[in-house]
Amino acid sequence: MDFVKKVAVIVGGGSGMGRATAEALARQGATLAIVDLPGGKGAAAAADLDASFHPCDVTDETGSEEALAAVVDRHGGLHIAVNTAGGGVSRRIISKEGPLPMAGFRRIIELNLMATFNLNRLQAWHMSKNEPTEDGERGVIINTSSIAAFEGQIGQVAYSAAKAGIAGMSLTMARDLGGLGIRVMTIAPSLFATGLLEGASEEIISTLTKDAAFPKRAGRPEEYAWLAEAIIKNPMLNGQTIRLDGGQRFAPR
Repeated sequence: MDFVKKVAVIVGGGSGMGRATAEALARQGATLAIVDLPGGKGAAAAADLDASFHPCDVTDETGSEEALAAVVDRHGGLHIAVNTAGGGVSRRIISKEGPLPMAGFRRIIELNLMATFNLNRLQAWHMSKNEPTEDGERGVIINTSSIAAFEGQIGQVAYSAAKAGIAGMSLTMARDLGGLGIRVMTIAPSLFATGLLEGASEEIISTLTKDAAFPKRAGRPEEYAWLAEAIIKNPMLNGQTIRLDGGQRFAPR
């Protein structure tokens, strides 16, 4: 898909991989909309990039629907969606306090898996109304998983389950939406210099990335953005999860 005159929504676009992707798509000539938490960095990023800003907590089903509707009302359509919002905490199934509370497990599933699917179904609905390109393409959805989906570490059971669910949706969703000319891809990053790792010491980063093949460092947000660009441009990339990890495989801890 070409970028020019296409509307791209970046969920979580205020910082990290989302911000880097927004910057990359802006350079390519896309019309940008940033969806992020109210009170976060989304408004500033939108101002810097001449994008519209739509405050939203992605765990709010109705709020997400309203935010995406506002994007379409503002820009006249939706062609590209990159979803980077999510997160998790580390907690074992059994600890001194007892078994992992179901509320904690449910919260991580809702933030990552449930919110992603809700965004996807709404994004696909708006994309289905687009005029197809010469190749019949109407839209591209990119989701964010993690290599924890495949070799989660101790304490990551909820996060691994959620991210595995996102990866598991890719092919089935691509098949569901293929007749409409909508592609679905997932990126599974390793440790990236965003969020809690942003500004971490070299010693901490070195310890966390020692199992990588090359490069033995945290990923950079722009490296996620480069892959997102390639996915959007290449119509043969569909229904897959691509690891973005420098050959790293998580050890148990």
